[in-house]
Formats: sequence, structure tokens, C-alpha cells
Amino acid sequence: MSNDTFTIQTMNRDELAIAVEWAAAEGWNPGLHDTDTYYTADPNGFLIGYLGEEPIATISAVKYGRSFGFIGFYIVKPEQRGKGYGLKIWNTALAYLKGCNIALDGVVEQQDNYRKSGFTFACRNVRYEGEGDGQAFTDASLVDLSEVPFKSISSFSRPFFPEDRTDFVQAWINQPEAKAFGVLQNGELAGYGVLRPCRVGYKVGPLFADTSQNAKLLFRALKAEVPKSVPIFLDVPQLNAMAVTMAEDFDMRVFFETARMYTGPAPELPWARTFGLTSFEIG
Repeated sequence: MSNDTFTIQTMNRDELAIAVEWAAAEGWNPGLHDTDTYYTADPNGFLIGYLGEEPIATISAVKYGRSFGFIGFYIVKPEQRGKGYGLKIWNTALAYLKGCNIALDGVVEQQDNYRKSGFTFACRNVRYEGEGDGQAFTDASLVDLSEVPFKSISSFSRPFFPEDRTDFVQAWINQPEAKAFGVLQNGELAGYGVLRPCRVGYKVGPLFADTSQNAKLLFRALKAEVPKSVPIFLDVPQLNAMAVTMAEDFDMRVFFETARMYTGPAPELPWARTFGLTSFEIG
């Protein structure tokens, strides 16, 4: 293979680890077990570009069902930027998702470039940073999510995403070292949240709840699982004003923001019950 030949192929599991490492280098702070959980979403949806035998570009184009796709991990090695390799792998990703309404959470300064590819701005999503409590917290309505039948979790989760992704949800809530709580009302699941360890601190996501009171209860319980003074992050959709207020009430500060964009109409999702997003990388 010539040293200047650029080829694009579907990642295997080990190559996805390369993308996660590059994401860490970009400061995106991936979870410690994201490689396995993300791969569950769509094993065919992760692409890598090689210049000769050197990996220089990555992108994810995860397809959910037949109608929805999500793009992330769009990274070109710094020394290879501006040479057209990024555009090639970008176009390959779009081709894989042809026919889908495609979403992404892009850095704000790239919005204009995404518009050129047919994406329309829908809303801002903001990452907030706070600190752990390191003190146990209990409440009669809280349960370990493992005590809730997965059928109930799957049913509760379904409205929050445009397409079914049952296998991913199951992998996500059961990933190693994660902590997940549910809140019950009259014996029914009324919200849940997942905490996972990351390269720096911990991230909460998703955080879904029927009321802001339940969201605060779940977040307080998850925050208590994080050692005192260790960073904790929450990705908040600005469409939910109560979620923004909650983050501020917990003395969290804005860390950075993304632009949620779609190639088609913005899906009608229950934003008023979405207090924390699952992932900027795969939705």
C-alpha cells in the first residue's frame, strides 16, 4: 500500500478505542467504558481513515432503525487537517446514513460548515461542571435501577429518542463501574439517571424524569456517589429551562456548549422531562 493512499473502512472494536483516545486528547472526556457501549449501538456505524497504514481520521455515523442517524467522533489528526481527508470521511458517513434524519452535537464554531451539508440548528446543549458530595444520600422513592425490570426501563426510555435502541440502553445502564438509580411513584418508574466514570471525574447521563423534583432527587443521589471535590458533569438541553435552573441550583458552571443540528425536522421529544442527555457522541 502506498504511503499516500487514503482509505476508509468500518472500524472494528479495537479501532473504536483509537477514536475514543483521540476524543480524550480533544478534551471531550469520554467514559472509561464508552468503547464497548457505543459499539453496541451500531457495529457498522464507526469509520476510520488510513493514510497508508496510519490511522488519521475517524467519524461515527450510528444508524438507529431505518430513519435516524447520529454523527460524532469527527476527528482528523491535527497534522493532517486541511488536506481534504476530513471531508472524504464525512461524505462517507453521510452516504451510510442516506435516507435518515441525521443529528449531531457539534462545536459551535463549526455550525456554518455543518449548514453547508444540510444541517439546521435546533437548540443549544450545555455541559455543566460541578463537584461530588461524597456523602451517602437515601430516599424512600429511590431504588437501584438493577431492581427495576428492564422492560419497564425500556418502555420508559422509548419516548426520549427518535428510534428504538433497546440493546444500547441495556448495555449503557449495565456498563462496568456505573451507578444507576430509578425513582418510583406508585410502584411505577418515574425517572432514572446513570452515572459513569470518565477520564476526568464522572458524567451523569441520561437523566430522565417526569418532574423536576424527581430529577433533583436522582441527581442528588448520583452526586452523592462521587467523591467530594471530584468533578461531575451534566449535559443539559437548553430547551428544558427547569434543567438549566437545576444545574445552577447545584452550583454547577457552564463548561462548554454544543449546537444540536438535524438534516430533517427536529424530532418531537419530551424535552421538559429530559434533564441530562446521554451522549454528545451518539445521541
